[in-house]
Amino acid sequence: MGVQHVYIIGAKGIGNYGGYETFLQKLVEYHQNNSNIKYHIACKANGKGYMDEKKLPGAITVDDKHFTYYNADCFKVEVPEQLGSAQAIYYDLAAFKECIRQCQQENIKNPIIYILACRIGPFMGKYVRQVHKMGGKVFVNPDGHEWKRAKWSKPVRWYWKTSEAGMVKRADLLVCDSINIEKYIQDEYAKYQPATTYIAYGSDIYPSKLADNDETFVKWLTDKQLKPFEYYLVVGRFVPENNFETMIREFMKSDSKKDFAIITTQDDVFLNELDQKLGFKNDKRIKFVGTVYNSELLKKIRENSYGYFHGHSVGGTNPSLLEALGSTKLNLLLDVGFNKEVGQEAALYWSKEDGDLAKLINEADNMGQAEIEELGKKAKQRIKDAYSWQFIADRYEEVFNLK
Repeated sequence: MGVQHVYIIGAKGIGNYGGYETFLQKLVEYHQNNSNIKYHIACKANGKGYMDEKKLPGAITVDDKHFTYYNADCFKVEVPEQLGSAQAIYYDLAAFKECIRQCQQENIKNPIIYILACRIGPFMGKYVRQVHKMGGKVFVNPDGHEWKRAKWSKPVRWYWKTSEAGMVKRADLLVCDSINIEKYIQDEYAKYQPATTYIAYGSDIYPSKLADNDETFVKWLTDKQLKPFEYYLVVGRFVPENNFETMIREFMKSDSKKDFAIITTQDDVFLNELDQKLGFKNDKRIKFVGTVYNSELLKKIRENSYGYFHGHSVGGTNPSLLEALGSTKLNLLLDVGFNKEVGQEAALYWSKEDGDLAKLINEADNMGQAEIEELGKKAKQRIKDAYSWQFIADRYEEVFNLK
């Protein structure tokens, strides 16, 4: 059989600070020596979160619109920035058109167009027909309940929900990254009889390359006034559905002598609102420590935390949770379906009920070392069994009919 061309759209780039971006980096990396597959990846040329391949080790710039990364041909799509929140819709559509144009120009038969997230449902029909004409297929990765996110207004939520329905109806296959999402798609859209499959998101369990006395790590700790194993940690976007408010409020209520380090994007408006509600700036233990884009340093910070909090309440399999299980021994997760699906017996769980997490923090502070080590072992085993990147890359080969 010839080479299978796979076009991927919907991520801002490769290896940026986001789930899809990390997924693309790993997929291409793990398939770099696979001669049966050729990736073509759309990246954002400008605006927020644009792709700068100079920051991606191994990427080679071809010209200002193209670069290569292992065996992937990456092309950049310009987005009019005045579009505001409609940028994402424009970007996916422009990328979809460009994929079709490339297939027609290069006379590529039977391409697979793989769309990450459900943003262009109302416009899908026309383009799907064009792909089918070339003998190709359209796959969709439905992101976890985008329409539930608190940041969207009612009309925008309505659009996301309608868009999701349109994508589910027209996709040849929906690749769901969590069993909960797959079940939701099957139940919610039963009338379309959607073809679905489950492929998780991946992670690894290699320790950080940085030594305990590495200058970068030691300087970071000193700057942030933190000590190894004397801080709890959370890493994530500063959005309401990640429940920072609950975690901070409950930590303030706890008797913990440890610090709470929060690695997140800076959002001063949200921070000030939160401080007015909680007054956390008066609690010396609560430390907003900015962002960390150096992945080895971030891993080292996770490994040296006493415990990790995870408060995500929407979405599928969450990348930051997998990374935490791969690196941190003690993980305290919000008790919702897809966090439990991932963590199983390898983590402790809390609810948003008043006092519940504070009580768990006090218990965690008093846990014996043997108990913590046992949880750490289980967490790593969980990643090995179900979420290793090699396992995920192999599953994608099956779905692309290459195995």
